Amino acid sequence: MSSFGHCIGALSVGIAISLAGATHAAEQPAQGDAAIERGRYLAIAADCGACHSAPKGKPFAGGLPIGTPLGTIYSTNITPSANFGIGRYTEEEFSRALRRGIRGDGAHLYPAMPYTSYAKFTDEDIHALYLYFAKAVEPVDARAPETELPFPMNIRLSMLGWNLLFLDTKVFAPDPQQSAPWNRGTYLVEGAAHCGTCHTPRGFLMQEQTGRALSGAQVGPWYAPNITSDSASGIGSWSREELAAYLRDGHLQGKAQAAGSMGEAVEHSFQHLSADDIDAIATYVKSVPPIAGPAASGSRFTAGKTFSELGSLRGRDGIKSDNDPAPTGAELFQGNCASCHAAEGQGSKDGYYPSLFHNSATGAKNPTNLIAAILYGVDRTVSGKQAFMPGFGGRPADANPLSDRNIAVLASYVLGHYGAGDTTVTEQEVNAIRQGGPASSLLLLARGGLAAAAVVLILAAMFLVFRRERRPRLSH
Repeated sequence: MSSFGHCIGALSVGIAISLAGATHAAEQPAQGDAAIERGRYLAIAADCGACHSAPKGKPFAGGLPIGTPLGTIYSTNITPSANFGIGRYTEEEFSRALRRGIRGDGAHLYPAMPYTSYAKFTDEDIHALYLYFAKAVEPVDARAPETELPFPMNIRLSMLGWNLLFLDTKVFAPDPQQSAPWNRGTYLVEGAAHCGTCHTPRGFLMQEQTGRALSGAQVGPWYAPNITSDSASGIGSWSREELAAYLRDGHLQGKAQAAGSMGEAVEHSFQHLSADDIDAIATYVKSVPPIAGPAASGSRFTAGKTFSELGSLRGRDGIKSDNDPAPTGAELFQGNCASCHAAEGQGSKDGYYPSLFHNSATGAKNPTNLIAAILYGVDRTVSGKQAFMPGFGGRPADANPLSDRNIAVLASYVLGHYGAGDTTVTEQEVNAIRQGGPASSLLLLARGGLAAAAVVLILAAMFLVFRRERRPRLSH
């Protein structure tokens, strides 16, 4: 979740999970139907379709490319296809894949698939999910592309050690000292909805830093912000009702709007959950202890005010385009943004085009989400209504995309006048987001470690040979 928490997951987002698809004996018809419907609901809560359904592809057939700091991961076919999907899995194999990250063939999954969260699923919910994927999902006989991460990350056996270090295999157990809504919210946030996959920062080995749970993290080109109860860095200023409304609608007037993978989470998951479950999620999240961000000086939801330089631009040579040598921030804003967000940045009266001040994307010290919104745009559909902003980063249909330099100038202008005024965006920051987000140093360090180990082994072998050659020989 990119603006509240989704992941398709952390590294960005849910990877190739091999779910199950065989029938389960001894189910009475009525019980079976109820369990299947429960499984359908859980699959929505877990947002399986967001990662395992490619654009214009069939549901759960896989093939979605997911960018991570270590390379591109392709989601797998999790339909009950016997040859290309999960049709030959037993329920035990299904459970092992979902809660332990181990495929039916014994290979380990990467933790981009949030099995570290799904480990909290109860046996009853695992069974319901198993029946749903086995009986209610249409099989698709199509092979998804294979994931081929660069060496040494392609050695899946390395996940055995990672799991020993970081996988908590405890199934969720309610806290008798807490209310039923709080316990239900905990189960959903830490389990099915896997909010921490995106919103919890990760350590050197890509493990979630549980001591800073939900305090914000980079997820591909987007930043999943702090959603703890801290009043400045997090969402401590939100009421439980406001948080619930945001989850349902992906929009909170004058504060925030969902984009990126959070927009997907609202569109494909949260808007379809029951009112009780949404309230339970909000109840738990609002109880998370506050964690202050390193650079927070005030709430990102109240920064900025109206501002316009349109009057000083009129009567000149017209608004410059991206082809001009060096358009100013004011010129880029009026030429690309003002037609929707209004000349003073106040947005439209109905809130469809949000205000650029009192806005989480512009009020945050971290400019990642503003840059990503300019590059990639916003596109989510909730309750049949589409919220849309075109991306200006350049796609095949775009005739005149903005350069890294001009996006940096534009973003700095917007931040300077409508949000965190002391933040300046660089071309390098824009380029990193355009390339899918900051790269991880883990790959280079892993390769360097292997290379160093190889050098040590070679030197040791040379030393042994040298000693043998120098060893005095007995005469006969």
